[in-house]
Amino acid sequence: MHQPPSRDLRDAIRTIPDYPKPGVMFRDITTLLGDAQAFRRAVDELVHPYAGGKADKVAGIEARGFILGGAIAHQLSAGFVPIRKKGKLPHKTVRVSYLLEYGEDEIEMHADALVKGERVILVDDLVATGGTALAAVQLLRQIGADVIAACFVIDLPELGGAAKLREAGVEVRSLMSFDGH
Repeated sequence: MHQPPSRDLRDAIRTIPDYPKPGVMFRDITTLLGDAQAFRRAVDELVHPYAGGKADKVAGIEARGFILGGAIAHQLSAGFVPIRKKGKLPHKTVRVSYLLEYGEDEIEMHADALVKGERVILVDDLVATGGTALAAVQLLRQIGADVIAACFVIDLPELGGAAKLREAGVEVRSLMSFDGH
């Protein structure tokens, strides 16, 4: 059955309780992506402050950041840079390690994806603790990028990630916030 398009972006987000573990309310943007009007509106709202050539590249964090970041890069007439988990890119890479709740992970990008001084917008679907986004900022800055903003559809402010990004000197833009985890 066809669902009518959402008027409120928040209504286009599906919440899945106790995923991936008990007590977590998973905010699923696949429902927003599947609603053409909501998807377009989310991209337009994320693009608006940076229209007019303010960004040279958009860097998207695997995997939902690829979907949003590609659309945002297209709207801004900017290039797109994928930031991936270790071992997924075929050419020479630069990488950074970061701590997870239990253990460590690594993200990487192609070493030639950016030219020093390029203005970059970092994109992902959601900011929680900020660990992956902070690692991505570190990675981008390691190559010499000027990270002009980090953009997200959803912020979980109780987990402090957006605040950590701001402390690192990054402008943060999110379209909505949800309480809890």
